[in-house]
This record gives sequence, structure tokens and C-alpha cells, in this order.
Amino acid sequence: MVPEKARWHGKIAASLIWALISCFAATLRWRWHDPESLKTAANSQRYIFVIWHNRLSLSLIIYRHLMRHRGPHRHLAALVSASKDGGMVTEILKLFRVTGIRGSSSRRGAQALRELVTQAGQGRDLALTPDGPRGPCYELQPGVIALAQITGLPLVPISFRLGWKWSLKSWDRFQIPLPFSVCEVYVAKPILVPSDTSETGRESLRLHLKSILAEITHDS
Repeated sequence: MVPEKARWHGKIAASLIWALISCFAATLRWRWHDPESLKTAANSQRYIFVIWHNRLSLSLIIYRHLMRHRGPHRHLAALVSASKDGGMVTEILKLFRVTGIRGSSSRRGAQALRELVTQAGQGRDLALTPDGPRGPCYELQPGVIALAQITGLPLVPISFRLGWKWSLKSWDRFQIPLPFSVCEVYVAKPILVPSDTSETGRESLRLHLKSILAEITHDS
């Protein structure tokens, strides 16, 4: 199945959204809570970054900050829905110099998994929203655990808390920062999924990852 591409108006919308994200992010007062193990890891270490769907607005800004000390060679591939909306998101990713991999549990899932594994093999970091693209909100799907097991890359749970924000009336209550808000970023310690993990072990790790994300996610 071929993913839907953004049309001309979708590309214009993507450019506007990219500009707004960049401008709003520049006004935020950032506070970082990230583990020392992530700061001191070897530059060659790649990761799978995991963030809830409703916090996508600042995810690429956060990635850029976390990885900036590792040099310009660092690249990211992110899973994006194969839908029409996913086409526009892919255009936004391009403006951030991120590779979009199109697919979800309902469309091109197996193909997207293979492409993500390929991207990891080429030395890219990966990023997923484990409750996207349709939810339910904060329900972690098992695909992220399988991807970590296949690639051997550690999972890094990320979330943030905004002092001032808009919350859209969408299934995930998507969060958009208001200018000059405080943004507290929480980065948990990396989680490894051994290659020989059993089905029971994968489910245990899925619940563990979900609990870690719940601990660092604050909506109030």
C-alpha cells in the first residue's frame, strides 16, 4: 500500500507549522531533567526515542538539544502514519532534516518495521509515538518493544510539562506550547531489550516502559 503524500496546500501548512514551532520554541524557558548516562554515552551509541503522540510539537526541538553535543553527523528517522495527515507531518520532518518512515499498526506496519530496522543499520536514531496515530491515548503498543529487540538499540522515554499550553480537542488532547511558557523536559534512563527476550518478557518490558512514561508525564 502506497502512503498518501501531502498536496500543495499540505506542504504550505507544513511550512507554516514548522515556522511556528521554531518561533515558539525559541521563546520557551527550558528546564532539563535528563540522566547522566545519556550525556556520557559514546557518540556512536544510537537510540530509539519514545514520546507520547500528544507531545510531538516539541519532540524534534528536544532531540536536537539532546544530541547537539554529538556532532552534525547525527540523524533521526521517525515513524509517521501512512494517512493524508501523515503526509503533511512528513513534510514537517523534512524541514527539520528528519527522515519519515510511513506506516502504522493498521497500514504498512510490517514494511515500516523493516524500513526502521534498515535506518538503524545505517546509523540513524529512531523515534516513535507508541500510542499513535489513533490511540487510545497513553496506551503503549507492543511494536516499540519488538523494534528495540530486533535493532538492539536502547529505548529512551521522553516527556515534557508545559506551564502554559493549548490542549486540542483531539483523541490525544494534543499539546501546543504558548509563547514564553516554562517547558520541563523529562528524559528517563535508557531501557535495553535483549535479543533473546521471550513473549512474556516483551510484555513485561512493555508494561515497564508504559509505567516509566506515566511517571514522567504530567498533564496538570
